[in-house]
Amino acid sequence: MKLALIGAGSAEFSLKLVRDLCLTQSLAGSVVHLMDIERPRLAAVHSLLDRFARELGADLEVESGTDRSEAMVGADFVVDTALTAPNSRLFEGWRLAEALGYRHGGSLHVMHDEAFWINFFQLRFFESLVEDMLDICPDAWLIQAANPVFAGVTHLARRYPRAKVVGICHGFREVYALADVLGLDRERL
Repeated sequence: MKLALIGAGSAEFSLKLVRDLCLTQSLAGSVVHLMDIERPRLAAVHSLLDRFARELGADLEVESGTDRSEAMVGADFVVDTALTAPNSRLFEGWRLAEALGYRHGGSLHVMHDEAFWINFFQLRFFESLVEDMLDICPDAWLIQAANPVFAGVTHLARRYPRAKVVGICHGFREVYALADVLGLDRERL
């Protein structure tokens, strides 16, 4: 099995993903191709995954590079964690929104990490990623982890009905709180 991790230089997502990849025994023998345009960050994550896998005895072959198309060749799964607009643009947008009277913690579409000024760039990137996947690895699943997850998955499913797309978000943890409120057995979820 081959997993292509796009945006692998993101410490936010990659550190947790590295741990999960190494601890998931069913991935033994898999190839993990890390891809990011930021070479120093990519090298750091590659080194971390290599070392962690060695120390745990995880049977993973680790590759890395800056070419997205190369990363996707032969992929069974493509995991997108990329933030296409730099953090500086996010912070600049927050300052502008606050100057115009928007308060942090208000509308999630204005002051959260899924801000409208970032979504434009993200959604365009999601489209280009799926278009490449349909050409390079049409049977692969896209696991969308980069925000905006819900809007992105909905948009991609509507625009590219042939694409296999699923979204994951940290909000999944709330399912247990919801189960408790509803009186459901957590073990049966």
